[in-house]
Amino acid sequence: MVCVVTGGAGFIGSHLVDALVAQGESVVVIDSLFAGSRDHLAGHLAAGTVHLLPCDLLSDGWQQEMEGEERIWHLAADPDVRKSSVSPESQIRNNIMATFRVLEAMRDGSASEILFTSTSTVYGDARILPTSEAYAPLEPISVYGASKLACEALIASYCHTYGMRAWVYRFANIIGSRSGHGVIHDFIGKLRNNPRRIEILGDGTQSKSYLLVDECIDAMLFAAARANDRYNVFNIGSEDWVNVTTIAEIVCEEMGLHNVTYHYTGGSRGWAGDVPKMQLAIDRIKQLGWSPKRGSAESVHEAVRAMI
Repeated sequence: MVCVVTGGAGFIGSHLVDALVAQGESVVVIDSLFAGSRDHLAGHLAAGTVHLLPCDLLSDGWQQEMEGEERIWHLAADPDVRKSSVSPESQIRNNIMATFRVLEAMRDGSASEILFTSTSTVYGDARILPTSEAYAPLEPISVYGASKLACEALIASYCHTYGMRAWVYRFANIIGSRSGHGVIHDFIGKLRNNPRRIEILGDGTQSKSYLLVDECIDAMLFAAARANDRYNVFNIGSEDWVNVTTIAEIVCEEMGLHNVTYHYTGGSRGWAGDVPKMQLAIDRIKQLGWSPKRGSAESVHEAVRAMI
């Protein structure tokens, strides 16, 4: 089987490619390499199990890769929640418009299945925690969350209008090796620049669910193999949470740093659009038989070790 993965040279995308190749599948990766890296795929490229098409989804020349393929893994996106409040156009173009172009290419090329990576930020400041897939109203508070919710709506409409099938994954905070953004990446960078002091955005009490990328990939593949509705939506995350100050403490511990001074910028949000409290209910995917092996704190420890 040949799989097409958009964004397959990125953080989560490259781990997905690893898993697909391990299953014996050949993979075509479409990636602009703006945030992704050819190095993430180097072994597969050398072995000939992966073909990389360095192309932006907003340009042309990649659509023929959809022809004759049944399943498209669509991970390409601008994932920067914080930056979306400053430069919202990037999220509109690289998330919403890029998804529209993928759906159109699928329709023209007769592809019938799309697997899409969404986000917990579609729930906004949810009043019910843990938050299930049935929660309403969906009221994102960041442009990033809004762009992903718009993509979900587009995908749902194409499924019902053109007979496609979709699996939509709403992620908690996914962490691990190859990650190029997020709180752990930021903390490691700050402490390498100054091992005596670290700036923590907000008041440090922001508490969220964290999951290692290998478990995330396992959950995606597990649900794709077992859920068969026309439009399938799954939360993917751990069953607990950890706060930002604790993450800073874990990073300091794993880097062997002591007596580090914490400086808080203050406020309940780290930035405009930040959701201070997030934990997903994962009952739906657990009913299929999948559950995470690690909690948030253990996942953070392992992610820090991998990233340093």
